[in-house]
Amino acid sequence: MDTRKALELAISAGLDLAEISPTSTPPVCKILDYGKYKYQQKKKAQQSKKNQVVVILKEVQFRPQTGTHDIEYKVKHVKDFLEDGNKVKVSIRFRGREMAHTDLGYALLKQIIDMVGSLGIVEQNSKMEGKALSLIFAPAGKVGAKKVAKPAETGKVEKDKKSGPTPAKQTESALKSDG
Repeated sequence: MDTRKALELAISAGLDLAEISPTSTPPVCKILDYGKYKYQQKKKAQQSKKNQVVVILKEVQFRPQTGTHDIEYKVKHVKDFLEDGNKVKVSIRFRGREMAHTDLGYALLKQIIDMVGSLGIVEQNSKMEGKALSLIFAPAGKVGAKKVAKPAETGKVEKDKKSGPTPAKQTESALKSDG
């Protein structure tokens, strides 16, 4: 359709002529109420922003000489942050001669990883950043974390059925079929 004819149609309808795709051949235009269109775009942007999940990075700091009770207390906070869905940066700060004993920091990080257990997964492995040794935990089990009822919870007892090979046998059969 001719541009002038489309513009006359838009004016006679009391609407606007908006160019949707200027790079295509021929350019694509649409007759619409431009104010309403902008309003709808704004509302869509607000709705998508509202549904967005914001992950916050929390930081918990330790020292190589931190006592056991203090470590347990701080790891409790790490677990709370992970349960809330936040990422956690665990930092071990070294001062002075402690820099010569970074192995103590690595041992402390291993202890913290063991204490956190299955609540978090290590997203970024330990690395030295200046005088600090740090790693980042991400919450585990967030995607598809549905609780599955066990047979004891439902009151039903299932008999052991031999419907297929066990997982170990499945992997062996997969290896044999590949090679």
